[in-house]
Amino acid sequence: MKPGTLGRLALAGSRADGIRVTLTAVSAALAAVLLLSAAAVVAVPELGQPDDGSAAWNPQYSNPLIAEPGLRPGVVMTLLLIALPVLFLAGQSIRFGAPARDRRLAAMRLAGATPAQAVLVAAAETVLAALLGSIAGTGVFLLLRTLLDGRDSAGQLALPTDALPSVAAFLLVLLLVPLLAGLIGAFLLRRVIITPLGVVRRTRTKPPRLWPGVLIIAAVFAPFVIRPLGHQVVKLGARLGGDLFILVAFLVVFVLVVGVVVGTGWIAYTAGRLLHRFGRRPGALLAARRLMADPWNGSRTLSALLAALIVGAGVLGYRSFMVTTFAATAQAFDGETSSDDDFFLNSISLVQIAVVVAAVIAAAGIMVALAESVVSRRRTYASLVATGVPRRVLGESLAWQTLAPLVPAVLVALTVGIGLFRSLVTEASSGGSSSCGGTLEQCADPNSPYWHSSPVVTLPVPLPLTGLALLGGGALVAMLLVVAVGYLFLRMSTDIEELRAA
Repeated sequence: MKPGTLGRLALAGSRADGIRVTLTAVSAALAAVLLLSAAAVVAVPELGQPDDGSAAWNPQYSNPLIAEPGLRPGVVMTLLLIALPVLFLAGQSIRFGAPARDRRLAAMRLAGATPAQAVLVAAAETVLAALLGSIAGTGVFLLLRTLLDGRDSAGQLALPTDALPSVAAFLLVLLLVPLLAGLIGAFLLRRVIITPLGVVRRTRTKPPRLWPGVLIIAAVFAPFVIRPLGHQVVKLGARLGGDLFILVAFLVVFVLVVGVVVGTGWIAYTAGRLLHRFGRRPGALLAARRLMADPWNGSRTLSALLAALIVGAGVLGYRSFMVTTFAATAQAFDGETSSDDDFFLNSISLVQIAVVVAAVIAAAGIMVALAESVVSRRRTYASLVATGVPRRVLGESLAWQTLAPLVPAVLVALTVGIGLFRSLVTEASSGGSSSCGGTLEQCADPNSPYWHSSPVVTLPVPLPLTGLALLGGGALVAMLLVVAVGYLFLRMSTDIEELRAA
C-alpha cells in the first residue's frame, strides 16, 4: 500500500472518526507542550559554582522555582506528572467512535484489503493524528515562548523563555508522542479480528484475579502495621545498610501503590457483586450485571485518576508536616520565622496544582471512555427503550456503573496516599540548638552567659481532613459532570432510528 493511499484511508471516515482524530491530535498537542516545557526547564543554564561545590542560583529569573537548581527537577517531575494522564487521554480518544471505524475497516476487508493492511490503516490514523498534534503543540510552545518573554523592572524573567530545548529534544517529542499513541492503538487492537463481514472483539470472560485485591487490602492496612514496628524497622535498616533499606522500603510502597492502580478491574467487579447482592432498583441491577460482565471498561483512565489522588493525598500530608515544622520552629525561637517558609509552601502548592490538573485530565479521559461505551452500545439501549424501558432507568444504570466502583476507589486512594506518609511521620520537632552572641573569646567558655539554647518543641502533625475532603469531593463532583455528559450521549443514542440495519 502506497504511503499516500494509506494516509487518505487513515484520515477518511464519518463525523465520529473526525471527532476521534481531533481528540487524539489535541491530546498529543497538549502532551507536546508539556514535554517541551519540561525540556526548557532542563535547558536552563548553570551560572558558575560557589566555593562549596553546589550549583548557584541563576539571577536571570525572578521565579525561585527556576532560579534555584535544586528545585528545577521538581518542576520537571510536575510537568511530567501532568503529561501522564494526557497520554492516557490520548489512549481513550483512540476508542471513541469505534463502531464507525470497525464498519469502515470491514468494508476495506470486503474490498480486498488483508487483515494486516486493515490494522495498518487503523494504526496509521492514530500515528498521523498524533503527529499532527505534536507539530501543532510545538507551534503552540514556540508561540507561548514568544508571548510570555517579558522582563520585569529588574530585568528578570518569570519563566525560562530564553532557554530553548535542544534539537534532539524537539525531535524526541515530535516522534515520542506519535510512537506512544501508535503503540497504544496497536495494544487496543490486539483482541480485534477484522473480517469482511464485520469486526469481532475477543473479550475476557473470567473475573479478575484475586491478587490485586490482596495488594489493595495490604495497602490500606499497611500504615497500621508499619507504625508499631517502627523500632524494629530502624534496627533492620541499620543491619541492611541505609541504601539497601531505602530500596526495600521503596519497593514495598511501589508494590502497594501498583496494586491500587492496576486493581481497578477488581474494584469494579467487587462493586458489581455487592450491588447485585444488595441492589433493588432496576437501574442498579443493570449496572451490577454490566460491571460484572466487563469490569475492565474504563479501568485505564480510572487508574490515572487514582494515581493522581494517591499523589495528592501524599502531598497534603507533606504540606501538613511542613506547616507543623514551621510552627514548632517559631515556638522554639520565640516567634522567629524564616523568609523561605512561604517559598516552600508555594512550591508544594505548585505540585498540588499539578495534581488537580492531572485529575481533571483523567476525568476527561473517563468521560471519553463513557461516551464511547454508550455510542458503541446504542442499538442495545435503543432496543431497551423500544421495549418500554424508561430512559431514566438507563441513566440511573449509567450513574451506578460509574460511581459504584469510583467511590470506594477514591476512598482507598486517599487512605493509601495519606496513610503511607503518616506511617513514617506523625510528629514535627524543632529547636535544641545552641548559639553564642558574644565574641570569640567570650564564646570559648561553654558556661558563658552569652551561650543560648533553644528548647526542643515537638508538635503532632494534624491529619489534613479538609484537604482530603476537598480532593475526594472534587473528584466525585467531576465524575458527576462526566455522568451528566454520558446521559446526554445516552439520550442521543436511544432514538428508534438506531434500530435500522447498517
